[in-house]
Amino acid sequence: MQKQRTLASSFSLEGKGLHSGLDIKITFLSAPENHGYRIKRTDLEDEPVIDVLAENVINTLRGTVISKHNAQVSTIEHAMAALYASEIDNCLVEVNAPEFPILDGSSAVFLEGIRKAGIAEQNASKDYYIVKQKIEVVDEETGSSLIILPDDKFSVNVLISFDSPILYNQFATLNDLSDFATEIAASRTFVFVREVETLLQNNLIKGGDLDNAIVIYDKIMPQESLDSLADTIGIPRKNMQELGYVNNKPLVFDNEPARHKLIDVIGDLALIGKPIRGRIIATRPGHKINNQLARTIRKDIKLNEVQAPVYNPNIPPVMDINRIRELLPHRYPFLMVDKIIEISETRIVGIKNISTNEPFFQGHFPQEPVMPGVLQVEAMAQTGGLLVLNSLEEPERCSTYFMKIDNVKFRQKVVPGDTLVLRIEMITPIRRGISTMKGYVFVGDRLVSEAEFMAQIIKNK
Repeated sequence: MQKQRTLASSFSLEGKGLHSGLDIKITFLSAPENHGYRIKRTDLEDEPVIDVLAENVINTLRGTVISKHNAQVSTIEHAMAALYASEIDNCLVEVNAPEFPILDGSSAVFLEGIRKAGIAEQNASKDYYIVKQKIEVVDEETGSSLIILPDDKFSVNVLISFDSPILYNQFATLNDLSDFATEIAASRTFVFVREVETLLQNNLIKGGDLDNAIVIYDKIMPQESLDSLADTIGIPRKNMQELGYVNNKPLVFDNEPARHKLIDVIGDLALIGKPIRGRIIATRPGHKINNQLARTIRKDIKLNEVQAPVYNPNIPPVMDINRIRELLPHRYPFLMVDKIIEISETRIVGIKNISTNEPFFQGHFPQEPVMPGVLQVEAMAQTGGLLVLNSLEEPERCSTYFMKIDNVKFRQKVVPGDTLVLRIEMITPIRRGISTMKGYVFVGDRLVSEAEFMAQIIKNK
């Protein structure tokens, strides 16, 4: 099991806001387990904190804007992409303005700050959002679509298309997050010269210049109009004789705009609050449709508060029935775990196949066989016992005993032919031989029962 991660130390950056033009200071700090990403507005009274989640997005015009408690922050996507690509789960960001600084228009400076601050591993396990079936969002008006498909890791494919002789079709791919730093992070945001006047009229890009954005000149304009725009933005005039890119610095990559759109996709999907295992195919993405997919995933997370573990019967177990029998004293007809497919210091996943030959079906019930709920709780407890006993030096000399059961819920029937996937997690570390755990039982993707229980480890006589 991979562990959650946070920053080993804090770091600060200073720069101007792309849209506000303000001088901004931003500080990234470590945060405790299960904290997620949060932003604190240090310039406001009471320093309100905003949870960086998709449902808090209030605007997606030329950037992602989140708001809560009457406080808002914009242009967060480049920093969020850097945190996500660094596989950081928990971070508090303090900023003294309603916007993150644009810096060089990419994720590179944020990523370098993370590298210098270092990354610290935490005790809690990562909680992935595992894509189990195709999810698609489409914007018929713009032709944009985002599809996310099952995969064993996170990857992104981006295709962009514009009605432009300079920037027509481009694509970019990230097959592994480890490539983000070298292949994606330095890609800058971009804008068309023909859009600048409209953006200025909308009170945007006050802090834009030829160093923090790729500027694309793809439609002939009178020189006096170009000079007027340059004067308005506060950048040197340029004599434009031909179409093309008008930046002070050359393109980092031939397909830099597509790679930057990939940054935006990652930064916006970081707002689901969990790392993703799945492949994203983004066609003509933008902040609006990126947020639509993030909100769709957030709804799925809320509906399925605890996601079922992935069970592939073709993969050998980490603990087979012979090892289980070495650790547990239970025997027929009361051994309720067939194998263990995943185990860490704080979490275990077990399997119980429910056959029609189970002895309890003779009386529960002869005409409609249903697995008793108490035996589902027993299966959770035995799986939790394996988690505890596996951590001891002499597990064969110890047993675990129930002390308390709380918050038991039965949601679905369990019948012959079902395969139970038992996910047990430590709520608190073992202290004085007492363990507190939370258990979930799934059939397929359906949560069928859950319980919290306390057990005591006692040496056998």
